[in-house]
Amino acid sequence: MKISAIALLAVFGTAAAGSPELSISVRDGSFDGLDGLDPTVKWENSAKSGDIDLSYGVEAAARPTSDIASLPRSVWGKASTDVSGWGVSARAEVDAQDMSSADIEIDADNAEADLSVKMVAKAGGSGFDVKSVEATKGFDADGARVTVNPRYNIETEATDVVVNYNNGDTDVKLTASVDNQEVTISHQIDGDNRIAPTLSNGGDVSVEWERKLNDDSSLTATLKPNESLDVEWKDADWTANVNMPIDGTNINGANVSIKRDVNF
Repeated sequence: MKISAIALLAVFGTAAAGSPELSISVRDGSFDGLDGLDPTVKWENSAKSGDIDLSYGVEAAARPTSDIASLPRSVWGKASTDVSGWGVSARAEVDAQDMSSADIEIDADNAEADLSVKMVAKAGGSGFDVKSVEATKGFDADGARVTVNPRYNIETEATDVVVNYNNGDTDVKLTASVDNQEVTISHQIDGDNRIAPTLSNGGDVSVEWERKLNDDSSLTATLKPNESLDVEWKDADWTANVNMPIDGTNINGANVSIKRDVNF
């Protein structure tokens, strides 16, 4: 007898307050019958234990199968609390098909100091390995919002800093390391149109244009000369993505994916 994740999570949903979310997408842009569909179910819930807020969830494939163990894709849990003015949270996520390790994310945020710290690590049989650390400091300057975000990847020993400036209509983001620098200037032209060119010291250029169609619908196009043209159309619960590789003035085919989120 074949069982789907929808049936299993329907049981969970009746026993807890969380409602499952079904996401159906076309895998690899293939429309060749139902085999091209990749339905995914996400379910989460929350609880409280003293001063600690708990949340947890699971993501599973919703394809009918007789192998129930193959349905879950990931399981996660998160605990949050306040410690001496800091909002601290720890989140762990496990690949349900490989339970030998867990991805850990620890965040600490101090609203009064306008400072946050984040650490990403992996815990498993080899111990607790820190992968990356970063901090973000924010402040207000003449009506604008400025953030400085230094980052350090321990695995690759790569260091960079992200500086962001936002005055409402214009957002400037500078990402800089020893070897690479990139700047994105995003400007809200009017209530419906936004344009965001990106330049790098290596000569790479891209331009993103976003058009708001209505309250629940938008169209975003990103052009990378001699590389690709990406178009994303969002319409309420529907999302369609089209990727078109570009070689000079030639468009070499198109990869299409479509997704719809369903809450029930």
